[in-house]
Amino acid sequence: MRSHEFGSSNELSGTVHGATIQAGAVYGGIRIDSEVQPVGQTPWQFPPSVRMVDRSRELAALERHRSRATREKRPTLAAVSGLGGVGKTTLALSWLHTLRPDFPGGQLYADLGAQSPDGPALPGEVLGRFLRALGVSVQQVPATLAERTALYRSVTANRRVVVLLDDAATAAQVRPLLPAGGTVTAVTSRIRLPGLTVDGCFPLHVEPLAPEAAVELLADTLSDGRVAAQPDAARTLVELCAGLPLAVRVAGARLAARPERRITTMVRALAEERGRLEALAIDDDHDVRAALDLSYRALPPAAARLYRLLGLHPGPEFGSTVAAALCTDGAEGDAVGLLEMLHDASLLLDAGDERHRFHDLVRLHATTKAQEDEPPQQRETALRRIADHYLASATRAEEIIDPQHRTMRRDYGAGPVVTANAGRDPQAALDWLERELANVMAVVRQARTAGFPAIAWQLADALWPLFLRRKFYDDWRTAHEEGLAAARELGDTAAEGRMLTSGGLGQLGSGNHGRALEMFERAARLYLDAGDRLGHARTLNYRGLALQRLGQLEEAIDQFRRAAEELPQHGDRRAGALARLNLADTALAMGRAESALHHAGTANTTLHQEGDSYNAARAATLLGHASLALDRLDQAGEQLSSALTTLSGMAARYEMARAVGGLAGVAERRGDADTARDHYREALELYASVDRSRSEEAESARRRLRRLEGGGSEA
Repeated sequence: MRSHEFGSSNELSGTVHGATIQAGAVYGGIRIDSEVQPVGQTPWQFPPSVRMVDRSRELAALERHRSRATREKRPTLAAVSGLGGVGKTTLALSWLHTLRPDFPGGQLYADLGAQSPDGPALPGEVLGRFLRALGVSVQQVPATLAERTALYRSVTANRRVVVLLDDAATAAQVRPLLPAGGTVTAVTSRIRLPGLTVDGCFPLHVEPLAPEAAVELLADTLSDGRVAAQPDAARTLVELCAGLPLAVRVAGARLAARPERRITTMVRALAEERGRLEALAIDDDHDVRAALDLSYRALPPAAARLYRLLGLHPGPEFGSTVAAALCTDGAEGDAVGLLEMLHDASLLLDAGDERHRFHDLVRLHATTKAQEDEPPQQRETALRRIADHYLASATRAEEIIDPQHRTMRRDYGAGPVVTANAGRDPQAALDWLERELANVMAVVRQARTAGFPAIAWQLADALWPLFLRRKFYDDWRTAHEEGLAAARELGDTAAEGRMLTSGGLGQLGSGNHGRALEMFERAARLYLDAGDRLGHARTLNYRGLALQRLGQLEEAIDQFRRAAEELPQHGDRRAGALARLNLADTALAMGRAESALHHAGTANTTLHQEGDSYNAARAATLLGHASLALDRLDQAGEQLSSALTTLSGMAARYEMARAVGGLAGVAERRGDADTARDHYREALELYASVDRSRSEEAESARRRLRRLEGGGSEA
């Protein structure tokens, strides 16, 4: 919980049960500050580019369009269309990478997933990622698509950024993702997108390579003298690949692995394979499929099996530990070697930072091979190992970030269970969870239909520290909806209660106070029916928070009081102490300083006894504010200084700002204007460092500082 002089702004820490969450300020009603101040950070998200041949005409056309848009002072928008494997993304990246010196605002990238097994990406989810990458805090990302679009355009209006929207499904999917200002956006799609014409889009359709260029690409891939020595066979080979760069590179990689083999041997094999796969062609991709099938058949058995099992991975990219989880013995060293074979065969792409991804056609091919060559039981085992990998890794990150939260069980299938390195400290673990969030959410959505529903609620539970601290409200809601459905399907009362309370706190944080109260009340009935008195007592705290946010302060106080009394009786003293902090917060907001002092003091003592030094320090800050309200200046100064010492060692800047602001108030009451001004300035710097410069506490400090600088005072 967070508390301040005139209102309350709470943050949950520790276990989900008994801890509390609140955002905003309470003055008998609710105030929501919607002004956004993006942090100065620069995203560079583009994948690495690869060598490209014979696209100078297309690059020149794109540059002419950009120059014209610049002269007309409008954003640059280009849509690159063409067959799968024709090199649309390679062309777009080659163009956009050259613009980096002129666009210091950063590069944004999104795979819109037109070919994804889970369906195209939702614009609202992509916008959430873009806004966070541009420095908008997770707390300030709006809930609706329209609001996110408006904020995105406001943030990019005066910022020179370049955006790549890869593999788009429709113009409607793209339109909310178009930035404003002097920006450049490239869209790639297998289909033409005439709907973007009204947005000033320049359409560029990419054709397959001419034979001479395709031969050049083959020679570049082989890096030996065979193309020069066998020019006719090389030309026949690239014609069989239909001039598609992906097919040429795959065929070239196959030849490169066999330096003694003549190109004519590959020509005969590809001709036979092309005819065999003719009936399987989709959108004229049979040439790519033929090349992929030849490369697949040439892989060693272990590499071929890893290839097809990786095709079952539900997310957009993956680390090497996923491959280790799919290997029989879970040995990461063996997995790395097999991954290198897949890269050498041009079947995997480098996603940067030792991560890997498939071209969409290659992923489709790998998935098809898994269905053809793996028995159903083996496919199910592979899916479970992928899910277990993410569950074990997310649970490890959860333990690093918030060890007190880890109370629910974890169920794993048959091994090996491979855990990724989620970092050694809370910041690194949070970063790991955020980087893997798309993969984890894909597993959450897949878990029930795949036959392991417990994974859904357990992964949602493991993601709690990330949701709490970085506020991914869309994923928070989705994960807990899936987890709740899974818990009910399993008849697991404990899991259902956790999904209701954790999910309810997400609803509370995103402003759906009525919905949150409804979920907390459902959890209360569930625990009551199950005879779980402790679980029921924990919901009192949650219901109090929802009532507080709804402005029903007397009702909230009643819930907090009951929680503070009942929780220790049922064995959770720490949660009872946190309920007392909520009581103190609310009492101070209502002008009841003596009551706030009593409850904060009791909470402080208990939290110290429970070893929760962080929340004990927060209680000391609240004690200081209550003492200040009662004009007990010596006592207030001691309490606030003690809290500040503890919080400084934890780099808890928001809580530090509140303690420093209280010390400024003490100095002001004592008539020490110089010290008060210094403290107010320090508090404002701390608020700004955690993106709270427009919070009510910061505004109060700013008003008081202005009054002091003007020679007056403020009571």
